[in-house]
Amino acid sequence: MNASLQAEPRESIAKSGIGLESRQILGMRVDCTQYAEAVELICELSRGDRGASVCVATVHMVMEAYDDPSYRRLVNAADLVTSDGVPLVWCLRLLGLSRAERVYGPTLTLKLCAKAEATGRRVGFLGGTDDTLAALSQKLRRDFPALDIVFSYAPPFRPLCEAEDMDLVAAIEDSGVELLFVGLGCPKQERWMVEHRDRLHCTSIGVGAAFDFIAGNKLQAPGWMQRAGLEWLFRFSTEPRRLWRRYLYNNPRFLWAFASQLCKERLAQRVTA
Repeated sequence: MNASLQAEPRESIAKSGIGLESRQILGMRVDCTQYAEAVELICELSRGDRGASVCVATVHMVMEAYDDPSYRRLVNAADLVTSDGVPLVWCLRLLGLSRAERVYGPTLTLKLCAKAEATGRRVGFLGGTDDTLAALSQKLRRDFPALDIVFSYAPPFRPLCEAEDMDLVAAIEDSGVELLFVGLGCPKQERWMVEHRDRLHCTSIGVGAAFDFIAGNKLQAPGWMQRAGLEWLFRFSTEPRRLWRRYLYNNPRFLWAFASQLCKERLAQRVTA
């Protein structure tokens, strides 16, 4: 069997009635999505009687999964894995999914907030700092006046003890939040979402740095750089000391590893043709 075809979405996707195709990129499942489908599916997941998790995938996430099998299993167990990074969209298309489009975390957050306002869904935010969350809430309430924000929490920059974690879960559940945006950064947010999914009734969406972008704390790359797959270069130029390993080390490894995957699969197809 073609290695890129082995990953399957969770059963919750099949039950939603929304047909999604998926591929494995270096062993990590990425679903072929567009904004409208992703918003519809996430909202459908939030109507269920169990928790759900949505990963917004980038090259960084793929390489974390490539290096850590335990993390890869967590991501592959998510209810939905969208293609945030433009390079992942290109990979999906090279693997036969021509309709794949980018589902960018900050834009997905805004589209989900618009949908939540229109349908009366309750939203919450976990991650960032108190100042970031305050600016984020101010921005969203200005753009979506009827948006029901029922939970907002900036955790400390350390692991929570068991009692603190139990209190956090209780606070999330008591708030009645239906769509929980998680901005803890990769790989922490994906671990948190999947590990807490069965203890929550909301749908958690890992959106990385979306809080900072929407709040205006960080500049977003110009549109042409995003479309050209050069957003990483813009981000690296703004935070070189923090992001050098993510981009200068991981990006070349990703290109080489995916090229190897693609060559092996094309060769296998020729052999079996």
